[in-house]
Amino acid sequence: MTLLLGCDFSSSPTRQKPIVLALGGAQSGCVQLTKLEHLASLDAFGAWLIQPKSWLGVFDLPFGLPRELVAYLQWPTSWPDLIRHYAALSREEIRATFAAFCNSRPVGGKFAHRAADKPAGSSPSMKWVNPPVAFMLHAGVPRLLDSGAHLPGLHEGDKSRVALEGYPGLLAREVLGNRSYKSDDKTKQTPERLIARKDLITALELGQTRLKLRLKLTHAQRDMLVGDAKGDSLDAVLCLMQAAWAQERGAPGYGLPPDVDPLEGWIITALPESDVLPE
Repeated sequence: MTLLLGCDFSSSPTRQKPIVLALGGAQSGCVQLTKLEHLASLDAFGAWLIQPKSWLGVFDLPFGLPRELVAYLQWPTSWPDLIRHYAALSREEIRATFAAFCNSRPVGGKFAHRAADKPAGSSPSMKWVNPPVAFMLHAGVPRLLDSGAHLPGLHEGDKSRVALEGYPGLLAREVLGNRSYKSDDKTKQTPERLIARKDLITALELGQTRLKLRLKLTHAQRDMLVGDAKGDSLDAVLCLMQAAWAQERGAPGYGLPPDVDPLEGWIITALPESDVLPE
């Protein structure tokens, strides 16, 4: 059984707020969570990626920047060259560059967007606050590139280690709508969010999403996911479900649209102007 992983990523991981990996496998429409791993540093994340093992993973961080932004800044339009250029910048340089871009544009259209942002309901990948996804890209994607992993639609690499971009909020919203299920702020870790986590986990266990996959948990795993008020572990599991969906579609595209932009990439399971997931 192929090792599947879902990654809830942090651009500045610590022991209190680590990168969380949900590891498992899938068979006959069932996704089994095997264990959770916690990585307290970016170096630990990079080291995990280069281990001599095969895996298919979905990572909750943007893999690309908007083509409109890249063209405006006259940055490289080859994805590997763009990522290396981006990695060489400091976070302060990124913030200043993106802020200047936004300041030159009209209200209501400050940010440039990737084609996948609207279908996925995700934040623009150039956003540097709330959430700082631009810094997540800066911290995570160069390490994926350096690891030699294969990123379908973006970069040919070791096809025994396949990395795809995911977004747990896409799957969570399908079940919960606009109900919030997590918060890093202890004052907002309410009974309502606890109930939302329970409802979301139940829906995943019953296969009540368009992924048509059922999550298998032990009682202890379920209690842990319910009890994680920050939602990091549950987000990693949501990415694990998306990885299982991609595995079903298989190589070479893993369910990505056939016309995915080779600079921007795509968010797995997002619908490309369609009501139906690609088969």
